[in-house]
Amino acid sequence: FFAGSLAMLASSRAALLRTPLLRAVPLPLRAAGAAARALRVSAPAQQSDVTQRFPGSGAVTTIDPSKFVDGESLVAHQARVRHDNPANRTFNYAMIGGAKFIGASAWRLCLIKFLAQMNPAADVLALASLEVDIGKLQEGDCITVKWRGKPVFIRYRSEAEIAEAAAVDMSELRDPESDLDRVQKPEMLVLIGVCTHLGCVPINNAGDYSGWFCPCHGSHYDVSGRIRKGPAPLNMEIPPYSYLEDTKLLIG
Repeated sequence: FFAGSLAMLASSRAALLRTPLLRAVPLPLRAAGAAARALRVSAPAQQSDVTQRFPGSGAVTTIDPSKFVDGESLVAHQARVRHDNPANRTFNYAMIGGAKFIGASAWRLCLIKFLAQMNPAADVLALASLEVDIGKLQEGDCITVKWRGKPVFIRYRSEAEIAEAAAVDMSELRDPESDLDRVQKPEMLVLIGVCTHLGCVPINNAGDYSGWFCPCHGSHYDVSGRIRKGPAPLNMEIPPYSYLEDTKLLIG
């Protein structure tokens, strides 16, 4: 049956080749068609010189070295497909490891540069702290300095003002805070000179409590900068500061 089918296919192909239409096709077009058909056929895989003899029939066939052979152990397979120059592995490992190290170093450098550019500039850091010389202040004096764009009041208080601030009953305060919690030295008071209502700058040595008075909406602060009367909800803020010397302050 199969032999008859093959004979019929061969005779049909021969008959088609004898037709005038196919004979009229120019030779270059036939060559192009043959080349196109050849592109659809993959090249045969490269074979090695490893052979295997089948028992019984005695047939010999070539075997792709990348494939396992029936009955071959893993150790034997690795020995068969191993590179002919094992010393070359050291070079390969060094090249791959070096490339990975260089890539990791480049990514690390990029990350550091990216994080560093988010740091504040030098001029911003310079404004973060302010040194103030208070050696020339006399009792009752109040100076105003600028820190981070805000006014800061530094007031040299008298003994009477210190005693008055310490004698205030906490229950009378809207924002209860003792005077000793707001100063490092009782005679020197440091405040951010901004009203806690709407941000106006209060007037020194004014108001009903001889401290500060905000002319915008009538908030009154005592000699400790605590709100006593008016719409302001909180006491005036104390900035972070320290004493570098007895006569020098570092604000910030």
